Amino acid sequence: MSKKILVVEDDVLVAELLINNIESLGCRTLIAYDGETGWELAKKEKPDLIIQDIGLPRMDGITLCKLIKSKDGTKQIPVIMLTGKRMVADMEDAFKAGADAYVNKPFDWDRMLSHIRKILGPDV
Repeated sequence: MSKKILVVEDDVLVAELLINNIESLGCRTLIAYDGETGWELAKKEKPDLIIQDIGLPRMDGITLCKLIKSKDGTKQIPVIMLTGKRMVADMEDAFKAGADAYVNKPFDWDRMLSHIRKILGPDV
């Protein structure tokens, strides 16, 4: 059964790049362009992994990650933060919120893929 990955990203080009690369692995993708929609999809769809931005409209990524990691129905879902924020404090905030990995934009697909495989297994 293919893995389901939720991408929460407000930059359409970055979202499309992620979706195309993820689907080429044989995974199913879901997309949300804001934090509130991402939260609704996380609760409803229970993806195997969430890749999300920090700077999101309608609910920032730190708040979204805290929600995901604090609720019984979603707390087991791994989260990769993908962000243009490069301050150490931003990274610390992401990990305090429960993020499993942190990737800076612009990102290298091979590095992102290694994080995905570390979380979902080498067969992805």
